[in-house]
Amino acid sequence: MSYDYESAYKILKQDVVMKKIIIATGIFKPERRRRDIYGSLLRSVTGQQLSVKAAATIHNRFLDLFPNRNPEPSKVLKLSSDQLRLVGLSGQKSSYVISVAEHALRGELEFKNMVKLDDDELIQKLTAIKGIGVWSAQMVMMFALQRPDVFPVGDLGIQISMKANYVINLEGKSLQNKMHRISESWRPYRTLACRHLWAAKDGAKV
Repeated sequence: MSYDYESAYKILKQDVVMKKIIIATGIFKPERRRRDIYGSLLRSVTGQQLSVKAAATIHNRFLDLFPNRNPEPSKVLKLSSDQLRLVGLSGQKSSYVISVAEHALRGELEFKNMVKLDDDELIQKLTAIKGIGVWSAQMVMMFALQRPDVFPVGDLGIQISMKANYVINLEGKSLQNKMHRISESWRPYRTLACRHLWAAKDGAKV
């Protein structure tokens, strides 16, 4: 679902804090749909609860198990638990990888079908897969499907960036409620706002 970035920026810049973040982080170019929902989910489950660097290392080791680094579902399902463990996947994460491959093999992750679902239907469909929570589903929606109005309120990076830039001294549900209230003015382009919040996170406050 492509969208007009020029219109999006006009809306986002009406929020004076977000405007400051955008100026500091620079204008982003539109991204193309990645289309590979299966691959996106594999990256998500192999990288859960890891730093970006560690996640990339383990995912690359996992891809190295396959010819041309192409983890076809049928080949994933032939891997032993020892093979998965040796690339750094725990027993739990290995079961998640297997679940993703099983769903893909049954044709349940086809882009042409998933793209027809609305956001709530997508989350319901994806979270039915073992190991895929709401956050992972939202990442697929934001990047593989390019949905324009996704707001992963539970994402730690988004929370850190908003707390710093909007001077929020709340935690837990109170923090998330405040974040939702602030984000209302970004609709229907919260995905783009989140990209800027992530970009601003390393400096925390811009």
